[in-house]
Amino acid sequence: VQLVESGGGLVQAGDSLRLSCAASGSTFSINAMGWFRQAPGKQRELVALIGRTGSLVQYTDSVKGRFTISRDNAKNTMYLRMNNLKPEDTAVYYCNALRSWGGSPLYSWGQGTQVTVSS
Repeated sequence: VQLVESGGGLVQAGDSLRLSCAASGSTFSINAMGWFRQAPGKQRELVALIGRTGSLVQYTDSVKGRFTISRDNAKNTMYLRMNNLKPEDTAVYYCNALRSWGGSPLYSWGQGTQVTVSS
């Protein structure tokens, strides 16, 4: 499975972005999926995850109320809507399937998409 992230960019604090994750292969709908991010000098962290059907979602505290994760299994695509962006959201964002709910990533990482939020 190949994962391709897109939609990042340079924005100002308070702006919004929508990230997309396109996955190849026919197994997209089998797994829970997650959005991760890695800021310079920090470890990669899981910020949002979504169940196979999209009915179950979970967020890390720092993005609750601002980020919305969704998926379209018919299009093999997952999204992350990010509102009210803050400078601390600056990071490279990655997507991946999860081995279990909240578990480790399943596939090799894609190239990610850079999100830079200026103050």
